[in-house]
Amino acid sequence: MEAEAADAPPGGVESALSCFSFNQDCTSLAIGTKAGYKLFSLSSVEQLDQVHGSNEIPDVYIVERLFSSSLVVVVSHTKPRQMNVYHFKKGTEICNYSYSSNILSIRLNRQRLLVCLEESIYIHNIKDMKLLKTLLDIPANPTAGQRREKGEKRKGEIHLPSSTSSKTVCTIAAHEGTLAAITFNASGSKLASASEKGTVIRVFSVPDGQKLYEFRRGMKRYVTISSLVFSMDSQFLCASSNTETVHIFKLEQVTNSRPEETSTWSGYMGKMFMAATNYLPTQVSDMMHQDRAFATARLNFSGQRNICTLSTIQKLPRLLVASSNGHLYIYNLDPQDGGECVLIKTHSLLGSGTTEENKENDLRPSLPQSYAATVARPSASSASTVPGYSEDGGALRGEVIPEHEFATGPVCLDDENEFPPIILCRGNQKGKTKQS
Repeated sequence: MEAEAADAPPGGVESALSCFSFNQDCTSLAIGTKAGYKLFSLSSVEQLDQVHGSNEIPDVYIVERLFSSSLVVVVSHTKPRQMNVYHFKKGTEICNYSYSSNILSIRLNRQRLLVCLEESIYIHNIKDMKLLKTLLDIPANPTAGQRREKGEKRKGEIHLPSSTSSKTVCTIAAHEGTLAAITFNASGSKLASASEKGTVIRVFSVPDGQKLYEFRRGMKRYVTISSLVFSMDSQFLCASSNTETVHIFKLEQVTNSRPEETSTWSGYMGKMFMAATNYLPTQVSDMMHQDRAFATARLNFSGQRNICTLSTIQKLPRLLVASSNGHLYIYNLDPQDGGECVLIKTHSLLGSGTTEENKENDLRPSLPQSYAATVARPSASSASTVPGYSEDGGALRGEVIPEHEFATGPVCLDDENEFPPIILCRGNQKGKTKQS
């Protein structure tokens, strides 16, 4: 998600939250405020449990949690070029890294951590925080919502570079206009995109780039897409914008086989209508073939930053919408018939005394442990320094670490020892790492 500043007082509607993000499997919500950040569990409709909260870092504008693990990444307006990685159950800092310009976005999965700057992307191995690869000199991207391969300037194209080599896996001509949002499904086999107009959303297969679906969100007005996300089973795609309507599209396989003879008048007219599209201008014909929303949800506000997700809570499909006004809205979704989603619960994300931290997280910070496997050295925080770890076998300016040097396997989310803490010299501007 994009970083969003909070300039007004915390009590103001627009600035109640400076950032908010759902984790990778939609089981947790993270929010950032001027006072710090909070993590919530999304296991219940009626109750919103606060898993963790911290006021140690003020003015947070990026906070991302790795699934339901204890690893959380935080960026503050006080140090917008520095990424801080914490193990919140142990109360320890794993590491921090400084970059050459402000951090705009951070993404995590079980093996990689991506840091997006306006004109570069840094790819880290999440187990040991090695810098694996850098994508430098990409076109200016102030919102971190669109990324292309280095040197590419064509609008509407999506380039998928390999995370382990310099090759481009796939190039997709997604839209005629500038891209506003792209997202992958959980398995990485599908990619959805929307342009700045926000009227058409397309879904492509990965890695071959074949267009699978095309949906029309609207026709009368252009909108700013603020959130685009697949459901965990990849059967639905949800899009929210600066309007009051959230759209949910169903990814169904449409069969091309039809009976040779149509027995009803409506079937006959439908067949004639589809045949007529072959003689219409391409733009009109394409519009007729675009699918509309399977389901919609009506928000009680518009023009506010928001994100949405689709999740299964208490064995039923739900639509969740978090807004910068400081609230989480939960809707029921009918997976068979679609239609209008029903609002069933509204939670305040800033209420005091309404939630308690889970007992399992009420742990005293443990003593710092040694991190013998540390191989990355945080770089200098000066703007002229590009992060690099040549002394420790890391990657400098586009160099790639061979596959056999990666930490083996993805992160084990249930193992609290996966992220042993690193002691950092807080007074040292070069950010050198000590080991105990």
